Amino acid sequence: MYKVQFEGQEMVIRFPQDLVDNDALSQFLGHINLRSILRKSAFSNSADCLEKMRRLENIPHGAAILRDPFLNKGTAFTKEERELLGLNGLLPPRVHTMEAQVMRILENLRKIENDLDKYVYLNSLSDRNKTLYYRVLMENIEELMPVVYTPTVGLACQEYAHIFRRSRGIYISAEDKGRVADVLRNWPQKDVRLIVVTDGERILGLGDLGADGMGIPVGKLALYSACAGIHPSLSLPVTIDVGTENKELLEDPLYFGLTQNRLRGDAYDELLEEFIVAVQQVFPRCLIQFEDFSNANAFRLLDKYRDEVLCFNDDIQGTAAVALACIYSALRYTGGSMADQKFLFLGAGEAGMGAANLIVSALVDEGVSEEKARQCCWFVDSKGLVVKSRNNLNAHKREFAHDHAPASSLLEAVESVRPTAIIGVSGQGKMFTKEILERMADYNEKPIVFPLSNPTTKAECTAEDACKWTDGRAVFASGSPFKPFTYAGEKRFPAQGNNVYIFPGVGMGCMACWSRKVTDEMFLAAARVLSGLVTPEEQDQGMLLPPLTRIREVSLEIASAVAGVAYDQGLATHPRPSSLETHIASLMYIPTYMDYVGSQDCDKGEPAK
Repeated sequence: MYKVQFEGQEMVIRFPQDLVDNDALSQFLGHINLRSILRKSAFSNSADCLEKMRRLENIPHGAAILRDPFLNKGTAFTKEERELLGLNGLLPPRVHTMEAQVMRILENLRKIENDLDKYVYLNSLSDRNKTLYYRVLMENIEELMPVVYTPTVGLACQEYAHIFRRSRGIYISAEDKGRVADVLRNWPQKDVRLIVVTDGERILGLGDLGADGMGIPVGKLALYSACAGIHPSLSLPVTIDVGTENKELLEDPLYFGLTQNRLRGDAYDELLEEFIVAVQQVFPRCLIQFEDFSNANAFRLLDKYRDEVLCFNDDIQGTAAVALACIYSALRYTGGSMADQKFLFLGAGEAGMGAANLIVSALVDEGVSEEKARQCCWFVDSKGLVVKSRNNLNAHKREFAHDHAPASSLLEAVESVRPTAIIGVSGQGKMFTKEILERMADYNEKPIVFPLSNPTTKAECTAEDACKWTDGRAVFASGSPFKPFTYAGEKRFPAQGNNVYIFPGVGMGCMACWSRKVTDEMFLAAARVLSGLVTPEEQDQGMLLPPLTRIREVSLEIASAVAGVAYDQGLATHPRPSSLETHIASLMYIPTYMDYVGSQDCDKGEPAK
């Protein structure tokens, strides 16, 4: 279609003449000509004024700019901006700094006792002033991530239709078949580089929430911007509504999704295929992140499209990478090599299988045979221990079915297998009982205990119980946050193995180099980088992962490593910069207000007052 070449400081674009739209080409060349004149102008004040007027022509004026969340600055509009943009009288007279605005937001937010009400309050802020929203979120990430995402987002999805204020993404329903591309074109931002999409069938550990699952893509994309610096205008939350099996939703008069049972089979696949094709048509080279699909669909969709388009599944691959990072860090405390471990997974779905497969990849990369690597990973599903003698195992489970006596329960499996680590990805709360954790402590000096299911109510055990029932010896990480606690006079800080440590950096790395695919090697690199970023001081405190206050640094390092893998694998389509880290850092969004009129007064040629 077209080719791009870089010749020194010049860019050469070649494409067939019959693809040229003359009006569009004329506008483009006129823009280039104006930029050239302004750059060479000997009259700096004239150039500044022309540039200022050009910017103002493309900016909404009056109440319209106050209604645009990407452009609105609220009380931070300067006096000159208020004059030129027709805002006098529409705002209180005093100009506030962003710092003062942040203070006001936090003061009001901290007066709210209910986390769901805090979630609604922050969403309302995002709907009117995105720059301020991201400044508040970035500067208070440890305090606010549990509100913006897990565990509060789970409750928000359960109540989504009841707390609805304003649509915050694109809904593609089964009724849109045949016109999905037209629906995507209705999105006001035209340069979309990142989509998080769900069909709402398996929201966290809460099950089928249908169209109410939109809270998940919205929350994930907020974290992409806050944690990895992807500009919010580049992202699009999408919910594909094919119906729901949730009887309560179908009977709820406020539910806003399709009131029908879910599409299955060919009809479902055809709609998803149309969506994938439409994204390539409307938003070329957009990264697609699959989120909270059912096990059956998640594996199928990933296998079908991973080599065709730029995509990944966070539940399979993101969870795997953060689990592997936690394992690498845990081994610093337990000793021994990865090949010496026995990992027993409770739950044989997306997260468990994804983590086991990445563990196998890591071991193979270290020189262990694939057969021996698979023998390190064991599974317990709803029917007990996954062993070869069981009938009707799916292909994913068969790869980890060992020649071993059956066990009907998790306790029996723990007693039989004697694992060094138990990893909960079942979506079932309190499954790591006192008896099970005591057995783990009997078999291991420092048992590894990872209840990774979300939200907090679905965690297989609490941090305090894991500590208490193993005599304080458990090496612990959870999917949702647990508060610090004191055990035997010592302050404990439970690690949170949340995917937010992984997916923002992976996404940024792929976008920065314009990768054609997302590969397993990228997630393996991300896991190793993440574990390696724990400082000696943090290790002394028993931490498995860096604190969330360092999440932008973490995401930058992971993005650089991921982009490096893309270049090494020949997947990058952007010229390799001299420094990946410097290049990616320059792309990271920092929420500061735009100066709409510049620092010079056009009439007087002096600094604006």
